[in-house]
Amino acid sequence: MHDLIFSNIQATAVPQLKDGAGKLGLDRAAFEQCLDSSKHQAVVKAAFESGEKLGVNSTPTIYVNGRPLIGAQPYEVFKQVIDEELARVGK
Repeated sequence: MHDLIFSNIQATAVPQLKDGAGKLGLDRAAFEQCLDSSKHQAVVKAAFESGEKLGVNSTPTIYVNGRPLIGAQPYEVFKQVIDEELARVGK
């Protein structure tokens, strides 16, 4: 489902999510019941608001000691930032 959503981030209306679940072979009835119940709405809303407070406006956004890495980054970028932060903290 994750891959389906991120393959077309504009197609996330409830009917599209339900159709996607069905196309993936998920238990559509269980998926719809869970989605319609808003069972996890508070957790999702809190995570969203937390991201907004941090200035997150794209996915993925990863923080390393408060330093944002925005968008998909190669291993070398993560290594460089982590090494810099380890050196900074070690001083």
